[in-house]
Amino acid sequence: MAVDGVGSTTNTPQSSQTPKQTAETINYDAFLKLLTAQMQYQDPTKPMDSAQLMAQLASFSNVEQGVKMNAKLDSLLISQSLSQVDGLMGKYVTSMDGKTTGIVKEVHIYANGTVVKLDSGKELLLDAGVKISEPPTAEAPDETPPPDDTDGTDDTEGA
Repeated sequence: MAVDGVGSTTNTPQSSQTPKQTAETINYDAFLKLLTAQMQYQDPTKPMDSAQLMAQLASFSNVEQGVKMNAKLDSLLISQSLSQVDGLMGKYVTSMDGKTTGIVKEVHIYANGTVVKLDSGKELLLDAGVKISEPPTAEAPDETPPPDDTDGTDDTEGA
């Protein structure tokens, strides 16, 4: 009874996905499942070449390190977003078109961006073109001294 090795001469259907799409859809867990299935179902009379096994294990290591690096970058981005939130509270923001303005009262951080809730109740996505500034100050009352008496009379006579 003849046993064929895994992937020896079998035809695989061509995928319509580009290599980039395929690389994005295969994740760490799928890679592990494929590797263990390949080792489990290999032909014992024709074991995998040791150089090929080492290459796959190196690929596995690269995938594992990539997953860990992505997780650390995600946590770094979240940390950076949280540290910037404090600086946004109470700031005056203006949308790119100038139609939405107000003072920031709340900040919501989502995976695809940061949304601020303004004192007017409107929400604004912090994106390119949004202007952030100090809130406008109320005009101080006019503290100019009273006008000088220019009519030439002295109001303090005989005192």
